[in-house]
Amino acid sequence: MKIFTIILIILAIALISFNVTMLDFKKPFEGNSMVALIGIVASLSAIFILLIFRMSKKIEEKLKNQ
Repeated sequence: MKIFTIILIILAIALISFNVTMLDFKKPFEGNSMVALIGIVASLSAIFILLIFRMSKKIEEKLKNQ
């Protein structure tokens, strides 16, 4: 499960970097830039959810070992 979450985090970072290249910084809320912003926000939220999931698994393991 650890490797799977790491792969998903790497994919989300790759999506963020791709979407940053799609941004038009002069008009960030028009056209393709809006889609890129939504993609960046979605990828960031996916990273946070995966990190929370990994922390919960670590806590679960510590509770089982006690």
